[in-house]
Amino acid sequence: MPRTVADPDLLGVYLNDHLAGATGGLELARRTAGSHRGGETGAALKRIADEIREDREALLAIMVKLGVPVRRYKVYAAWAAEKAGRLKLNGRLASPSPLSGLVELEMLRLGTEGKAAGWSTLRELADADARLDARRLDELIARARAQSRTLEELRVKAAAGAFTTSGPSARDPEKQRAPGKQAAPEKRRDPRAPAK
Repeated sequence: MPRTVADPDLLGVYLNDHLAGATGGLELARRTAGSHRGGETGAALKRIADEIREDREALLAIMVKLGVPVRRYKVYAAWAAEKAGRLKLNGRLASPSPLSGLVELEMLRLGTEGKAAGWSTLRELADADARLDARRLDELIARARAQSRTLEELRVKAAAGAFTTSGPSARDPEKQRAPGKQAAPEKRRDPRAPAK
């Protein structure tokens, strides 16, 4: 007789929480990939977004196999929370902030770490529940870790771009002057004049 987990209700709550996270993560991944179209970064984010969609489908398949119903209110709440997160201003009103891309990459990385932890938990349970495919879970864990490494590389580049500049220094007004414009001559004070 196959062994199963001791408390299916608790497992249902756990998996639905991860499904909610996967739903919000997928929306965020699609948006982030869309804002980086073209180039290596865009291609990497598009691939990760596609994999996150596949990971969410894998989670749904596991839930079906375990007989865990989807709590749609949690899924809708996660979807709505991701949409509301787009309203965060990041210090700018009229234009996107350089922080937006960085924060999105950090959130995606945190999401992939949480996903890897979820797969690892299920992998532990696979020893006690024959309905869980241990080999498939190993593959999902490896993919989540690879996603996390890629997102960390992209995050480091985004951080450098957000907080550094190749343009004129804000502390050097001479470098900020428009091309061709001469500096106003300095007024010299006559040392014999009384101090003001």
